This record gives sequence, structure tokens and C-alpha cells, in this order.
Amino acid sequence: MKNYLFLFLFGFITCGTAQSPFQEEVEALVAKNDSLWDANRETILFTGSSSIRFWKDLQQRFPQHQILNSGFGGSQTHDLLYHLEPLVLKYRPKKVFIYEGDNDIAAMKRPKEIIATGQKVITNIHTLLPDTQIVWISAKPSIARWKWKRRYKRLNRKFQKLASKNPKLQFADVWNVMLEGRRVRRDIFIEDGLHMNSKGYQLWYQQIKPFIP
Repeated sequence: MKNYLFLFLFGFITCGTAQSPFQEEVEALVAKNDSLWDANRETILFTGSSSIRFWKDLQQRFPQHQILNSGFGGSQTHDLLYHLEPLVLKYRPKKVFIYEGDNDIAAMKRPKEIIATGQKVITNIHTLLPDTQIVWISAKPSIARWKWKRRYKRLNRKFQKLASKNPKLQFADVWNVMLEGRRVRRDIFIEDGLHMNSKGYQLWYQQIKPFIP
């Protein structure tokens, strides 16, 4: 019955959707994670856009756990929804950390639309994996996208409110720790002003660590 339910849901997700521009990257990610994954161990999975993709030392940060990274650069929330089965569901993770919404705002999507798609991601995970805990990581501030800070803050408030109503959904705030006063810190980014350096990831680690006992 569960297999039929999955086929129905996955068909609903992909129905009428054109070929994803991330198809090759996703296939490469799946091949890599398949080679690392031990199905007999509990899995903690990180997914989302490039801020997750470039977090190269996740396994080293949490050596007592089996960590998989399925971040794919440039993705938006609807891309994760499309690729949810190969990137997340197949590994039956105990906990999933999701970072999406950053690129959605840059693509001029409204927070309400992003939340609606995020809710579909959450619902599909919990329909097939009802015991999986989801941690939604807040959108981060950045030098490159600081002009949209109000939209990001609005999106974060909405995701935080969503998490307050769902006992299987938590919200990890990385926004405030990346600020210096009312401005974004400049020493935690690489040259593009968007992606983080090691200092930035250290801040993220401090915020994420309490969610992985």
C-alpha cells in the first residue's frame, strides 16, 4: 500500500513538470550518496541550495552520526519538491535539515508562495516518513542580497510560525547570528558576497548543533 501511495504522490509532484535543469547534478549526488549510505544506520540528511552544497565538512562536524549532503546549487523550493524522492525520501532519514527560500526570494517569488511550496515538501516527507523530524533552516542574510532583507525576514517569520504549529517541524535561525548590529557581517563571505567562508559555516554549526544531540 505504501508503494502505491508513493507512486501517487510522486506522480502528483512531477505531473506536468518539464525536465528539471538539475537532473544531471541530482543523478551525480544520488550516485555519491548511494556509495556512502549504510542503510543499517540512522541517517541525518541535509538538503537545499548552495549554502548546503558547499558545506563540505558536515560529516566531520558530526562524526558520531551518518550524515548525507544532498544540496544542489541554485535550487529553489520547487526544485527540491520535484527531486524529493531521490534526494531525501529514498534514504529514510531520521532527521532532515532543509535550506530553501534564499534563491526563491532572489527570483522575486513572494514569501506566501514559497511557504506554500515548502509546506508541500514537508507534507510529502511526513506522509511517507511520518517519524522523520524536519528542521527548516532560516534564510540567511548576505551582502549580495541585502537589498531584499525585508522579504527574507518576512519569509523567516512565516517559516517560524509554521514550525510552531507542527511538532515534527523545527526552525533553526541562522539570520541573527550572521549580523553585526543591524548590518550583515562582511567577514563571513567569500568574494561573491553570497556564499560563506569557514567563519560563516562555523556560525551555522553553532546554530545547528543543538538540533543534533
